[in-house]
Amino acid sequence: MARLVIMGAGVSGHTAALHAHRKLKRDHEVVVVSPNSKWNWIPSNIWVGVGFMNTDQVTFDLAPIYKKTGIPYYQAKATAIYPEGNEENPKPFIEISYTSPERMGEQEILTYDYLINATGPRLRFDKTEGLGPDNGYTTSVCTHGHAEHAFRHLDESIERMKKGERQKIVIGTGHGTCTCQGAAFEYLFNVEYLMRKNGVRDKADLIWITNEMELGDFGMGGMHVKRGGYVTHSRIFTESLFTERGISWIKQAGVKGIQENKFVYETLDGTEAEQEFDFSMMLPPFTGVPFQAFDKKGGEITEQIFAPNGFMKVDADYSGKSYDEWSPKDWPETYQNPTYSNIFAVGIAFAPPHAISKPAKSTNGTPISPTPPRTGMPSGVMGREVAFNIVDMMKGDAEAPVRKASMAKMGAACIASAGASAINGTAVSMTMYPIIPDFETYPDTGRSLRYTTGEIGLAGHWIKHLLHFGFMYKAKANPLWRIIPE
Repeated sequence: MARLVIMGAGVSGHTAALHAHRKLKRDHEVVVVSPNSKWNWIPSNIWVGVGFMNTDQVTFDLAPIYKKTGIPYYQAKATAIYPEGNEENPKPFIEISYTSPERMGEQEILTYDYLINATGPRLRFDKTEGLGPDNGYTTSVCTHGHAEHAFRHLDESIERMKKGERQKIVIGTGHGTCTCQGAAFEYLFNVEYLMRKNGVRDKADLIWITNEMELGDFGMGGMHVKRGGYVTHSRIFTESLFTERGISWIKQAGVKGIQENKFVYETLDGTEAEQEFDFSMMLPPFTGVPFQAFDKKGGEITEQIFAPNGFMKVDADYSGKSYDEWSPKDWPETYQNPTYSNIFAVGIAFAPPHAISKPAKSTNGTPISPTPPRTGMPSGVMGREVAFNIVDMMKGDAEAPVRKASMAKMGAACIASAGASAINGTAVSMTMYPIIPDFETYPDTGRSLRYTTGEIGLAGHWIKHLLHFGFMYKAKANPLWRIIPE
């Protein structure tokens, strides 16, 4: 009997665990290690942040689900990888430290035959002084707890507006290298909708701050859609939406430091400026979850397995070629580590070979541009395909991965909420193919105009709401869960 260990139980890890266990049954073992006791459908955290949902609606306990499915589950964090084992334990293993209350801090090792790193991001609020809900002056929607905290503070601002006080609301990215602008975008428009709903929109100055070169970039280099016979860039679409809802913006900006009720930011031209705020939600930059890796003799090999940002190296081109030289072929297809063929990384945990949006630095040398997003639908697809490849190898049906899930050959669908209401809410519905622009195949726009689309309307909100319940149902491994696509 062989063992597959999955580090992380988010979208990628949990998806991989359910599919692998379904295929392997009792012939082999699938084990999940996660420091979290709950599964969180992160896309709906923005709704927790405006009071449309509560934390119980976007989370559930992992232990009962894994008990039901028969998957061993360790509430613990992995701290070190020994891909060759060591003198005491000749089989590859990971070191774990329990995070469950009853075993907090206890150490153990778990051997494996195959390993999936699906640990997701480390939220680096510390990269900007004063950023974040714990030791700073801003809020976040990165976790369900953060989102709940954000709504409490937002509600206080709304109450002040109801009493006649004017409020400055700033939402966006809290560092020059942030990613996941889409989550901040959704939160921004849901906040705007909530203020209109409460009759206080005229009392708020709503400001978007972003490291994007242009609005609508989203770390994806923007996109083109065909509307009314014309090809339109997402910048036009996004600027129109901002203008329609009376939202001002600061672009090409990296936040440098935050104090109570104000922050300093730098723009690409080297200018530094201050912005006051009464309420702010700003996303942090991400790095990989910190691990150490050791060879058989105990020598550290972390740099061989992980990129400097902490994300795991996979079958991508890390040669360091310039942005202008990169190709869609540089992106990974199987997510297999090039040094250890039984280790894989999926979702945010894998190291991208280069930026999708063109990197930029200010005249002072400060990096100010988005890093590549790797969340949502692509994460689920990666988790599934990697799980199937490992299943084939564990069963002896293949010697190497045969299924591929390159973001350069993968499409994605995204629905961005722009106001949560079944009657007059809206959402931006987008499809994109491929995720990584391919200017060789599509020289004018980098993507297919047939399969890259964008619309806004009430129907999008209904679909996003239905998807919330669908993915929560699927993640609970309820009957016929596997027919719901990733």
